[in-house]
Amino acid sequence: MAIGILGGGLAGLTIAAHLDHDCEVLEKESRGGGHCQTVQEQGFTYDAGGPHIIFSRNQEMVDYMVALLGDNVHRARRNNKIFYKGRYVKYPFENGLFDLDPQDRFECLYHYIKNDYPPPQTNFKEWIYHHFGKGLAEKYLIPYNEKIWNVPAEELGLEWVEGRVPKPPIEDVIKAAVGVETEGYTHQLYFHYPAHGGIESLPRAMRECVHNLVPDFPVERIWKEGSRWCVSNSQSAQGQSSQGQSTRRYDALVSTIPIQELAASLDGTPPEILTAVNALRYNSLVTVTIGLNTARLPDYTAIYVPDPEVRFHRLSFPASFSPHNAPPGQTIIQAEITTNPGDGTHELTDEELLADVIHDLQDMDLVRRSEVCYSRVLRTKYGYVVQNDDCRRHLHRAKAYFEQIGIPLCGRVAEFEYINMDVCIERARKIADRLNREALVPRDPVEAAV
Repeated sequence: MAIGILGGGLAGLTIAAHLDHDCEVLEKESRGGGHCQTVQEQGFTYDAGGPHIIFSRNQEMVDYMVALLGDNVHRARRNNKIFYKGRYVKYPFENGLFDLDPQDRFECLYHYIKNDYPPPQTNFKEWIYHHFGKGLAEKYLIPYNEKIWNVPAEELGLEWVEGRVPKPPIEDVIKAAVGVETEGYTHQLYFHYPAHGGIESLPRAMRECVHNLVPDFPVERIWKEGSRWCVSNSQSAQGQSSQGQSTRRYDALVSTIPIQELAASLDGTPPEILTAVNALRYNSLVTVTIGLNTARLPDYTAIYVPDPEVRFHRLSFPASFSPHNAPPGQTIIQAEITTNPGDGTHELTDEELLADVIHDLQDMDLVRRSEVCYSRVLRTKYGYVVQNDDCRRHLHRAKAYFEQIGIPLCGRVAEFEYINMDVCIERARKIADRLNREALVPRDPVEAAV
């Protein structure tokens, strides 16, 4: 059996690496990796689509990813901060209350203990107030989440929240308020990262188990001929893919590409499915990376910035992930900006974005313009999936259709779910196991029902 896998990111490569059948991975870019691609320039190493570190509540997945890297792994301890009113507050915010001024500290603690907000009914904003109280909600959680999701908190649904935003024990919040050291989000307190080569080392290690990856193959059209799937690529200058063929044929198909692109490429997609898919909202991501000819930056791993007057929502420090990510005596900082067409940020030039970021970094006393020796602005179209009120209804309809016609979906942008690398790999392995168990005799839905 020949299986076609659309997309050569982490999900697609993981599926291919675990299949017992012949398969091909069709990748639109010249190399695989997807959101886990890494840039290496002028001695600096950083992840193109924002930082990707290795952690999980599932220790089996951590062990698996670390084993893939072999000796190329570095273990580090999180040292994240939140920039609030000019202070660097310990992360998560509820564990850093002692870093606040007394009035803010009191309001966060008081409203956390004396919290009479009812259980959430429909949206994330209600969930925040109910679990954290007015102080923590309004000072950090709501402004930060509205900044990263680029949508009002009351328009975000609830399905994605549980497990991602844990409620801290009241003992920890009281301890934090009076200055007793506590740690939140302990499953990510220690993390792993490739010592060399950035996070792309992870899909690259998976790639070694994949025999057939077809690069430079952007999917343009998908259709059925009898029981076989046909996939054609966008026409290049020569009208052919890198392997001299513009159409590939498979007995089965798996998609890890954005669900919007799958629906648009597939012949005969019903109008109601196209409508549902096009209603799914996503945010694009801009990363602004700056190299400095000094190593004087603090040893932070990341800084979260809820202030709406600052364009970026998070800063990361790749040299804290691995000391090999910057040349000796130099360091690197990366800003992430969520954006959508029409929001004013999306339309700025790279030069304008760079100048804006440097200005704010100077105000935070992190960067001096004279120290900048490298910079690059990168844009990722499908940065974050936004699980707003209507998402679950539209997504359920679309997923049911693709499952019905026999195209499993896997990965964050294919499944349109906010999942990390560990869950992506876990789900990809399950799909490979499922395909290995099945007879893999594709049939039309009408034939399957007979």
